[in-house]
Amino acid sequence: MSESSTSVTHAAYIGLVNPKNPINVGAVMRAAGCYQADGVYYTGERFARAARYQTDTKDIKNKIPLLQADHFRENLPAGMEVICVEFAEGATALPDFVHPDRALYIFGPEDGSISQELINAADYVVYVPTIGCMNLAASVNVVLYDRMCKSAVYFPGAEAAHDDTWIKHSRDTNNRLTMKTKTAT
Repeated sequence: MSESSTSVTHAAYIGLVNPKNPINVGAVMRAAGCYQADGVYYTGERFARAARYQTDTKDIKNKIPLLQADHFRENLPAGMEVICVEFAEGATALPDFVHPDRALYIFGPEDGSISQELINAADYVVYVPTIGCMNLAASVNVVLYDRMCKSAVYFPGAEAAHDDTWIKHSRDTNNRLTMKTKTAT
């Protein structure tokens, strides 16, 4: 991972530890596009072997890089903080977490956990309070959504999530729904 300039005030990267399911990685790419992540990195060989299966339904990889990395902490841009998302004793619940402006969020594999070494090296460890664990892609969606909501960083031109500009920009081409104005009774 590298970034030539440190002038970017907000940056969000996703790190996937040895993901095994290309469908999950495709769904993570879609989440990265929806929530304006700056890049997705993965370690391990399992996804690299399965990457021939195209699962990125919105072709986000042409806008956001999906790259293999040997180690997540190598070449991090200046000021980047590492957040592991894992059910680890002592972790902070996501609703209580204040996201840093510049973050790399690391998620464990579908069939395992983030290594203790990565947990120990992280700036923060957070967990999503659920009964049982979520799917990898669902976890990425929840964390990125939480980050967006708490930071109020929206796409250019939208003042807030309640602005119709947001809806018009985000919806799919098959959706042209409008709310019917309710009359007072």
